[in-house]
Amino acid sequence: MHAAPLIPTEYGPSGYDPLVAARQGETKITAIKALQLQTGRTLLKVETDAGVSGYGECHASGPLAREVIAGLEGPRLPHLGLIGKDPLAIQVHFHNMFHAYPQRGRTVRVLSGIDIALWDLAGKLLNQPVSRLLGGNFRERIRLYSHCAGGDFLSRAEWRDRAQELKEDPRGFTAYKIDIHHVLGVPMQQYTPSIGPQEARKVHRAYVLAREALGDEIDIIVHCHNELDVPSAIRVAQAVEPIQPLFYEDPLAPHYSEAWMALRRATRLPIMTGENIELAEDALPFLQNQAVDVLQPDLINSGGITGARQLADLAALYRVPICLHNVSGLLLNLASQQFSAAVFNCPMLECTRRAHEIPWATPNPLEIEDGYMKVSTRPGLGVELDQEYLKANRAGGEPWWG
Repeated sequence: MHAAPLIPTEYGPSGYDPLVAARQGETKITAIKALQLQTGRTLLKVETDAGVSGYGECHASGPLAREVIAGLEGPRLPHLGLIGKDPLAIQVHFHNMFHAYPQRGRTVRVLSGIDIALWDLAGKLLNQPVSRLLGGNFRERIRLYSHCAGGDFLSRAEWRDRAQELKEDPRGFTAYKIDIHHVLGVPMQQYTPSIGPQEARKVHRAYVLAREALGDEIDIIVHCHNELDVPSAIRVAQAVEPIQPLFYEDPLAPHYSEAWMALRRATRLPIMTGENIELAEDALPFLQNQAVDVLQPDLINSGGITGARQLADLAALYRVPICLHNVSGLLLNLASQQFSAAVFNCPMLECTRRAHEIPWATPNPLEIEDGYMKVSTRPGLGVELDQEYLKANRAGGEPWWG
């Protein structure tokens, strides 16, 4: 049974700002829609009677997203639905979506996208960026970490070429994730039981070569996908300790257990996990036991902007930073950017190297330079989607939401 998070629950524009109070009750939600693109990504739209819409993104197919929306707005619990309600009452909607009738698993990944869309909508209605509604900016640009391509990680020649490519990236990233599964020769996220000394020596060599090629000016994140058992996680920690990685990410199964404490006692490496944490209560045992140094929630997995804000404030009580997991599309990039700007203990943000290539909006509003993302000051999430592009590039059989 989950422990209740010992955190304030008043987050959301409602009541925060006189500007918000003056606009409450003026607008009503008229529809919530989903659209899956050919790329597989699914976008969400919250429409209002003011003719203004807010957009979010979710980890679900279009049909599944519409099924979740239909359940939320169905006849069984009509008082929990959003349609006909004030879009600025975000905290009320968050409670009704996630706690009044508890939702977990795939449903969370749709409802989180609705929460993101509500924040985008609130910003547009109030003509303010989301970071302003969250309380203002602690930073005007956010340091990024990105991803290193695969290949032969035991080849010094390949590392020389790979490092040159990474250093020449025009966005100037200064930190990269380097995946362990390329070293071990297994598919990503395949459970890898009990690696031995031979595999550990390969891991050591691969990351030493990475450090040699990238130099000290590039930070390295040892990137796992929850595939290791405890002895193996400890072996990998010992193998990579000489390169002083920025983080040791996701070596163990994602939910809290004593396994994390066994690893914590065995290494001095900064441990990071959290992309599969659903809500603040999932983070609580990691924090109470000081099991990790950094949490890495994903807005789409963690209750949207509202849920992740509760998680971040809980982490702040324990003086633990968070760095948002962010490998999705343009809307998640922008939501993560606005969130990171307004949250004190969120010093870095994940970002794919091709985030600028997402063609849902022209021009793409992401501004990345010298390894930092500039924080948008435009209303909401700072983007208007190219509806004609979306219509032409929706997945087969997807109904148009226009």
